[in-house]
Amino acid sequence: MPKLTRLYTRTGDDGTTGLVGGSRIAKSAPRIDVYGTVDELSSAIGVARAALHPSLEAHARAGRLDAWLAWTQDALFNLGSDLATPVERRTAEAPAVGPGDVAALERAIDEAQQDLTPLTYFVHPGGCLAGAHLHLARTVCRRAERLAVALTERDEVLPPEALRYLNRLSDALFVWARWINEGLQIPEHRWNPNSEPPAP
Repeated sequence: MPKLTRLYTRTGDDGTTGLVGGSRIAKSAPRIDVYGTVDELSSAIGVARAALHPSLEAHARAGRLDAWLAWTQDALFNLGSDLATPVERRTAEAPAVGPGDVAALERAIDEAQQDLTPLTYFVHPGGCLAGAHLHLARTVCRRAERLAVALTERDEVLPPEALRYLNRLSDALFVWARWINEGLQIPEHRWNPNSEPPAP
């Protein structure tokens, strides 16, 4: 990892940014939109982890979830790095998400669902603060997935497991939100299609 001696370089003042390997691309390019949204997703997960912090010592489930989220942030950084690398510069040694990461998310989902009753109704995002932030992270993940799909429709090559990982991660974030809400006993608000406004 190169040592950064200063944060600003002024090279992006013209509206371009550098890809891995040195080539430059417009900051408005669809590829930048994808890995910028992956970065936003990691930031949303970081906020969820911060919300978990007060519960780490008192609730084992919070500690377990924080471990999963820490790993997820590392995986997302690997994904972002891979997305920022032109296909001709990718190497087998470079960080990337792979089939093992997708399988790990499936294991995490199965692990959490063992503690949950089957969902037979729709819920609104909410619950405890960490759960609400995980619901928000899920929507950012879905946006990253949509942008990645749009990139493939432009015939751009994505990392092989990128779409599968993002698709599975959005499911995991939903289940993790339910799991921590249930563990901290702060349920989400159920959708009521016949809801009435509060009385005057």
